[in-house]
Amino acid sequence: MAVTVMREVLADTLKDMMEKDERIVVMDADLASANGTFGLRDQFPGRAIDVGISEANMASMAAGMSAYGMKPYIVTFTAFASRRICDQLAISCAYAKQDVKIIATDAGVTAQTNGGTHMSLEDIGIVRSIPGTVVLDMVDGVQLRKALPVIHAHEGVVYVRMVRKDTPDVFDETHEFDLFKGTHMKEGKDLTIIASGIMVHEAMMAEKELKEAGINAEIIAIHCIKPIDQEMIIASARKTGKVMTLENHNIHGGLYSAVAEVLSEHCPVPMKAIGIKDHFGEVGKTRFLMEKYGMTKEDIVREAKVLCEK
Repeated sequence: MAVTVMREVLADTLKDMMEKDERIVVMDADLASANGTFGLRDQFPGRAIDVGISEANMASMAAGMSAYGMKPYIVTFTAFASRRICDQLAISCAYAKQDVKIIATDAGVTAQTNGGTHMSLEDIGIVRSIPGTVVLDMVDGVQLRKALPVIHAHEGVVYVRMVRKDTPDVFDETHEFDLFKGTHMKEGKDLTIIASGIMVHEAMMAEKELKEAGINAEIIAIHCIKPIDQEMIIASARKTGKVMTLENHNIHGGLYSAVAEVLSEHCPVPMKAIGIKDHFGEVGKTRFLMEKYGMTKEDIVREAKVLCEK
């Protein structure tokens, strides 16, 4: 399976977009090297800016630039793109109806050895609670490359959550990105598995083992957590009668919460959440942390079997 370095896709795609639209400004908070955007400074002097370790100021600067007709992108680690700048996102950007794009890297357990302070497991919950925001959790590099131009065309605050380093490719170049629509990865009848971000790959691996166990699982990839694709979720839940969510995030406030909000009103069915169970992060490699927090394909298969017995 091919593997893509997400920060390279980010930088290359932003470069292409900046060549086409002179309004785009990319801002970093002393993390351009880590996030792969350092080279944009040589290519676009004055339009690729390091604001220093001052993320809140960076968000306010982006709001001001937007008010003057520019198209600002702020790029920093997920923890700093949500917890640290929540007030500026809410008031300066969303409340003021500015056109600001937030690129949040090192999502969830992929922050790895940066540890608990840099490992945001609550960022989706924070940003999706702010009115008017769009919240995305990118699946792989192919999707990110196709998504950025579409995101650019959307007016308003868009929060783009992504892995910074290596990510297995789930999609190929035939993938068609729709900002607000989920993707049917596989049709099924016994169980609906709804996954976001890195957990889509895990879902696809688990599906093979479930098939061997006689469980025909439907797999849905949801990249847009807000506004979520209600139509696809409801239709699948009505067909299978059971739903499992997979996310690289706290189950409180993230994908599980978003799906449960939809189904509790329109199609109540038994549900199971795979994700972080209300913990802070810690130092560790991604696979170690996924095993510790019960997020691997083995965990998915085990819990799916229990859910299907109900």
